[in-house]
Amino acid sequence: MSVKKKPLVVVTRKLPDSIETRMRELFDARINLDDTPMSPEQIAEAARTADVLVPTVTDQITADVVNQPDCKLRLIANFGNGVDNIDVEAAHARGITVTNTPKVLTEDTADMTMALILAVPRRLIEGASILTEGKPWAGWSPTWMLGHRIGGKRLGIVGMGRIGQAVARRARAFGLQIHYHNRRPVAPKIAEELGATYWESLDQMLARMDIISVNCPHTPATYHLLSARRLKLIRKDAYIVNTARGEVTDEDTLIKLIEAGEIGGAGLDVYEHEPAVNPKLVRLAKAGKVTLLPHMGSATIEGRVEMGEKVIINIRTFLDAHKPPDRVLPSML
Repeated sequence: MSVKKKPLVVVTRKLPDSIETRMRELFDARINLDDTPMSPEQIAEAARTADVLVPTVTDQITADVVNQPDCKLRLIANFGNGVDNIDVEAAHARGITVTNTPKVLTEDTADMTMALILAVPRRLIEGASILTEGKPWAGWSPTWMLGHRIGGKRLGIVGMGRIGQAVARRARAFGLQIHYHNRRPVAPKIAEELGATYWESLDQMLARMDIISVNCPHTPATYHLLSARRLKLIRKDAYIVNTARGEVTDEDTLIKLIEAGEIGGAGLDVYEHEPAVNPKLVRLAKAGKVTLLPHMGSATIEGRVEMGEKVIINIRTFLDAHKPPDRVLPSML
């Protein structure tokens, strides 16, 4: 009796051990043991040989990749919620199913967003560096290292999806007033729970906030949503926090405005040209004007394992000839 051949699943980056072990049990899994990012040529080769590709945010699955004449892919099971690294429309046109891992990283990302909302006005990183970098400290002083109070300030959330709402719940507990801009208002019950004020005009909201949190996905419609023109509307003493995607903000203009004292500062976990970080941002961080993190918003062991479990469920459901629970269609973007 012949044994049914397992589908070939290519995983582009190192995943938690428990996930990789389960993938090896279920599939003919090709694992990236040393976690070196795959080159575009290696991605293209994987598309020509694998039944299923499991990419991450660092992998660009372009139209050229899926439109190769000998592309063998049937499923792209993205290890991540955002799918801006995948040309979903091209994949869909080619008959390739795309899935993601939603509802897993909401709380983790909201935690990190709240951490930055606290860290920037209170100058936490700048203060910590006094002790860790051997700088002189004469002890407590009434007028030294003063930041700004959080309670009572206006928080403007750009994108009131799952993460935006989770940020609002945390921020409200710290006494922040919740404002938001979204494509459409949230349900009245949610708005009442959060005490949230809806702004149809993003311009008007930006001009009136003390802290702005970017929590929308990166899509063609949100590229440079915080454009040069909009950034110039922001108050001189306001702060921007971004744990979503760097491409949502015109980074060059943001840097110029902070350097000129036209924006109070920023807390950034994502960058427009990631993994490259603009050297001017690093200089601003050293000067205490911004807080920079290396894309850590979703970096918890629990979150990564849950993401992997969702990937496996999507693959197994697809291979069983059913619609995967986390299917992504072009119309959803």
